[in-house]
Amino acid sequence: MAFVRIRRLKILQISSASSFGGGERYVVDLTKSLIARGHDLYLAVRPQSPLPRHLQLPPEKILTLPLRNALDVQSARELDRYVRRRSIEVVHAHMARDYSLAAYATRRNRETKFVAKRHVLFQLNRLHRHTLARATCVIAVSSAVARELRAQRILSDKQIAVIPNGVDVDRFNRALASFDRFQALRSLGLPPDCLLVGSIGELRTLKRHDDFIRAAALVVQTFSEAHFVLAGVDPTPSGEVRKQLETLVVESGLKDRFHFLGWLDEAEKLFCALDVFVSTSETESFGLVIAEAMAAGTVVVATETEGAKEVIEDQRTGILVPIGDVPRIAAAITGVLGDYNRREMGARAREAAITRFSLDRMVTEIEKIYLRSSA
Repeated sequence: MAFVRIRRLKILQISSASSFGGGERYVVDLTKSLIARGHDLYLAVRPQSPLPRHLQLPPEKILTLPLRNALDVQSARELDRYVRRRSIEVVHAHMARDYSLAAYATRRNRETKFVAKRHVLFQLNRLHRHTLARATCVIAVSSAVARELRAQRILSDKQIAVIPNGVDVDRFNRALASFDRFQALRSLGLPPDCLLVGSIGELRTLKRHDDFIRAAALVVQTFSEAHFVLAGVDPTPSGEVRKQLETLVVESGLKDRFHFLGWLDEAEKLFCALDVFVSTSETESFGLVIAEAMAAGTVVVATETEGAKEVIEDQRTGILVPIGDVPRIAAAITGVLGDYNRREMGARAREAAITRFSLDRMVTEIEKIYLRSSA
């Protein structure tokens, strides 16, 4: 596809993330796409950040700073100097603790515009409210996030742009084209004739993976051939969340049927192998992982978070269930596994992901904001 280029921009992406989740996938996909469109991309990250290894930018285009918190004066000053030295035109901050640092750098470099991404529903604190108000544009990843921003009365309507997250559809097309279910299950050490139910996400309490485990214990009462997988890492220093989940698996009698996969470099292969994808989170502002499962043509059972309700059309492109209602979660999974026509729902989900949540659409809309901001 040919892109009309108004002019090449120098863009700095800032993310102080220490682990890799949906927000970091967003940064990687956006950065790669902007490079492919001819823009000059730079990255500011913490030491040991997972982002550089996914992007493979030249060392001179990666700025490593402590980025400790919103009051990290040292990082703010270094960022200011870097923006000036590199003649950066757009600074895009992706996490709340980075907003004030980006605002400082762009305030002192008046030709540089400040764009922020808001991907959570939590209220901003006083400092963040002050610095975010200075942004040229705040990108809300869903209408729910935009409503929350408007309710806090710190931004004008023209400062807010709703741009849903995008999925790299080509990545899933390639995975589906070469997919071998027998080989995929064998690589996971699973029986080739099993039914596979899974979830992907960081092992955080608010993801409520314990509800997934409890639901799995109910599902096996109907489908004894079912196996369950959970991919994701525990970001806590002690690994306490994973330990708690592993204990629950044993207590639920699922020791031989529930498998922790840890980090996956090619998660799209797992999406293709699943019969059902499950999201039991108590809060999702969008739910990129849900859209990714849909892109793979996998039926999704998700709790009724604000994000999931925007992504899924209930009973048509997925199934929505009440948050924390383990029997309803289990019943929905069981219903999908027993439905030999579930491929039809998966096909509708895939079409919705391609039509509504393509990466190309997301990047085009963000690019327009950058160009408008830098006019």
